[in-house]
Amino acid sequence: MRAVDLIEKKKRGKALAEEEIRFLINGFTAGSVPDYQMAAWAMAVCFQGMTAAETAALTAAMAESGDRADLTGLGGRTVDKHSTGGVGDKTTLIVAPIVASLGGIVAKMSGRGLGHTGGTVDKLESIPGYQTELSPAAFVRQAQDVGLVVAGQSGNLAPADKKLYALRDVTATVDSIPLIASSVMSKKLAAGSASIVLDVKTGSGAFMKTPEKAAELAEEMVAIGRAAGRRVSALITNMDLPLGSAVGNGLEVEEAIAVLQGRGPRDLRQLCLHLAAEMLSLCRGWTPEEALAQAETALDGGRALEKMKEWIAAQGGDLEAFAAGRRARRIEGRPLAAPKSGYITRMDAEKIGISAVLLGAGRAAKGDAVDHDAGLRILKKTGSCVEAGEVIAELYPGAGRDPAEAEACYLAGLTIEEGAPEPQPLIYQKIGGLE
Repeated sequence: MRAVDLIEKKKRGKALAEEEIRFLINGFTAGSVPDYQMAAWAMAVCFQGMTAAETAALTAAMAESGDRADLTGLGGRTVDKHSTGGVGDKTTLIVAPIVASLGGIVAKMSGRGLGHTGGTVDKLESIPGYQTELSPAAFVRQAQDVGLVVAGQSGNLAPADKKLYALRDVTATVDSIPLIASSVMSKKLAAGSASIVLDVKTGSGAFMKTPEKAAELAEEMVAIGRAAGRRVSALITNMDLPLGSAVGNGLEVEEAIAVLQGRGPRDLRQLCLHLAAEMLSLCRGWTPEEALAQAETALDGGRALEKMKEWIAAQGGDLEAFAAGRRARRIEGRPLAAPKSGYITRMDAEKIGISAVLLGAGRAAKGDAVDHDAGLRILKKTGSCVEAGEVIAELYPGAGRDPAEAEACYLAGLTIEEGAPEPQPLIYQKIGGLE
């Protein structure tokens, strides 16, 4: 078997057999299939697509290319959540405690932010003492003892995907739904949970710009998960504007705690409740209606907040020190004024995310450091009526950061017009779930 023959086969629009896909992935991971051949194959996939069987085989090969978390000893209540990335997306910090407080076992590996999207690991590292690196044994032990563990991704989790994604990123082969779906699901399958809920974002701050494309990706990922024997559902959710009000690591942890305390933005609370209900429906077998009612009770009654405290303490984090540190370093946000009167009819979430990066809350390159105190608060969102000069956001620049560029970027992401816009849905549709 030769890689060049498989490239030719895919270039001609023919489907590859499972053993042929495994040959490519195993060879690429080991180094016997060079970058230039894998890049040529990925480009052929971009043009010719893949069958469902090919995509499933690619996902399985990448999932099996390195370490896999063994959660089988924890029973069938293990459940994971994946978001395709967004601005102000701190849902894991809220959803995971809700689900764990109701008997689900959330064993989650999360990543860092890159570009305009935030990362759960960066947010958690704003909490003093929180350990994001755990041994496989410690990861499983905490899942069993607490019902909730969130750590950084293992360095050897689906290494084939890591290597292939780095290649796709520099060869203009990222925008292929089979390649995106297999990339996401290979890591989720390797992470070991019996149930998986996917939060597939759509809109200006998401990779999938339309609900139709997001649904296409979601259907592909649900099919992959089901073919691998997992319970899977997906929600197509709005990322045409940032989620909640806070964008930035420490600011987002504060906002997540506020929601768990019964406060916080309504859109964030509602999305978290629906994501938690999906996870509970899959891992507990409850109807969607029962799962949503249970999630609301756990959130409003304080059970989820207590579970968050237990989880953070188990990983060495000190929430009291976090709160004290935030109070001690509290600075007044730099006000950003509306340039004219009217209704905010559109927010470009990507530009607002980039504004936070420019303030120091994110990274432009993988190795960049982040400032956990930097970020912004959104005071007026799409649909708000504003007056010229009214404060619509507060910016918190990191040490040594000039906020001028961030201000310009934020304002460039706003459209202010005379008429009020039509309300936007928070959730467009659900795909998959219990059958």
